Amino acid sequence: MDCRRLLSLIGLSLLPLFVHADVRVEAQALMRDAAVLRIDGVQKTLRAGQRNGEVLLVSSTPKQAVIEIDGRRHTLGLSQRISSSFETADQSEVRINRNAYNRYLTNGEINGRRLLMLVDTGASIVAINEHHARLLGIDYQRDGTPGQAATASGVVPAWEVNLNKVTVGSITLHHVPAMVLSGAFPQEVLLGMTYLKHVNLREQDGVMILQQKF
Repeated sequence: MDCRRLLSLIGLSLLPLFVHADVRVEAQALMRDAAVLRIDGVQKTLRAGQRNGEVLLVSSTPKQAVIEIDGRRHTLGLSQRISSSFETADQSEVRINRNAYNRYLTNGEINGRRLLMLVDTGASIVAINEHHARLLGIDYQRDGTPGQAATASGVVPAWEVNLNKVTVGSITLHHVPAMVLSGAFPQEVLLGMTYLKHVNLREQDGVMILQQKF
């Protein structure tokens, strides 16, 4: 099973926030016909048609959820944030300078641990090596889904895992799918598309600019 196949199996994403009167709703993960919502600070898993207090989950897909509060329906999607005042939140932005080897390297954090990361738009998934996994306390052989990944050295064993939190600058994402590759490759964390698809990405005068989507 290659990285693209493993990536296609993932349906969890960090999603925006909705605030209505005294009710605060945050979509933390979405699946087909189900969603994990944080309602007034309490995490609840609802299925389509199920209600928690004033909040009804009308429908859900891996991309968006429709909720109903006081008879009004609202859509939570990856590209927007809805608030009671209907104002757009400021977007977090990170700037990474290109180094002498034309690479965009930066320090980031995974599960609160600081690691060197390489922005890699060619990687379909965030990738770490076995040493990184041990530093992060990830028991990938027990908790991960086994598969294979193609590297410059050939095909190697790999395990699909879920990273609780990935932070680059001021941009933090939760529940990020990743791969642990057997051996010492990659030397740096490959910041692949399971993170980068949640940001607007552009290059300008030797600077890679990451801007968080809402």
